[in-house]
Amino acid sequence: MRLLGAYLLRQKKLLLLLIGSLAIFAAVFSLYDLPLEPIFYAAVLCLVLGAALFAVSFALFLHRHRELERLLPLVTERALPLPPPRGLLEADYQELLRTLSSNRAALAMETANRLQDMTDYYTLWAHQIKTPIAAMHLLLQESPRPELEGELLKIEQYVEMVLGYLRLGSGSTDYLFRSCSLDGLVRQAARKYARLFILKKIALDFQETGRTVLTDEKWLSFVLEQLLSNAVKYTPSGGRVRVYGDGETLVISDNGIGIQPEDLPRVFEKGFTGFNGREDKKSTGIGLYLCRQVADRLNHGISITSRPGQGTLVRLDLSREQRLKE
Repeated sequence: MRLLGAYLLRQKKLLLLLIGSLAIFAAVFSLYDLPLEPIFYAAVLCLVLGAALFAVSFALFLHRHRELERLLPLVTERALPLPPPRGLLEADYQELLRTLSSNRAALAMETANRLQDMTDYYTLWAHQIKTPIAAMHLLLQESPRPELEGELLKIEQYVEMVLGYLRLGSGSTDYLFRSCSLDGLVRQAARKYARLFILKKIALDFQETGRTVLTDEKWLSFVLEQLLSNAVKYTPSGGRVRVYGDGETLVISDNGIGIQPEDLPRVFEKGFTGFNGREDKKSTGIGLYLCRQVADRLNHGISITSRPGQGTLVRLDLSREQRLKE
């Protein structure tokens, strides 16, 4: 019925013309008082011929509609195999469509090349910047400066964020899933940020879980490092960070400044900094966004609850096998 209605709407001008013509003929025959019998026979013959032409035209319309429907899955192709045009206007429309498709393909290719060039440049930059960072670490070992070590660690973290962002956007991220010791990954992340814990006099309470998880070690470490970094960043001096297991979930909690209730639904959005980020003036709004993206790709779950002035609790659901079965 939908297609029939669309066809009738397409032919509405012709239908109005036919109805008007019939009305004119009926009025003229009535004024001249002509016999109705020949008029009736002529009308029946016209209706039969019209119905036949209508059926053929509707069948052609339906066939054309199905031809175009079959082209929908091929809409991303550079050149669509359009059916032969039926008329000058249809040929003009097809030529316009081919021109637009060609321009779109050229623009997409240019955009992809620019994005690849930019990705290659920043990837090279991120790897090159690691050399002076390593050199500064060696220099600080000879002349220790705890404050500089902390700032250098932040620079290193930002470089890792750049690499993570580029890898996630490239579409060619190399995932290697295997069984990993969760406690080992947590200890590795904690050692990396040990200097920041010491500088801010923040206690780390880590309760071993004894669990083994099926995941990608490199990317899960990236998430844990981001979460620990945030916990240290937003916990005042003398505070406390806890890491413990809760069934299939790893919990990272702190007694820091917390997150405003209106900001909680948006903390995983790209570039969102919230009230605390604006106050801190150093938040990028990328860390938690990357954590969510990585967790989704690893088929892990991540959620945050928080109260302003009381702290933040992050739950990392690592029950990957159960989530795959759902």
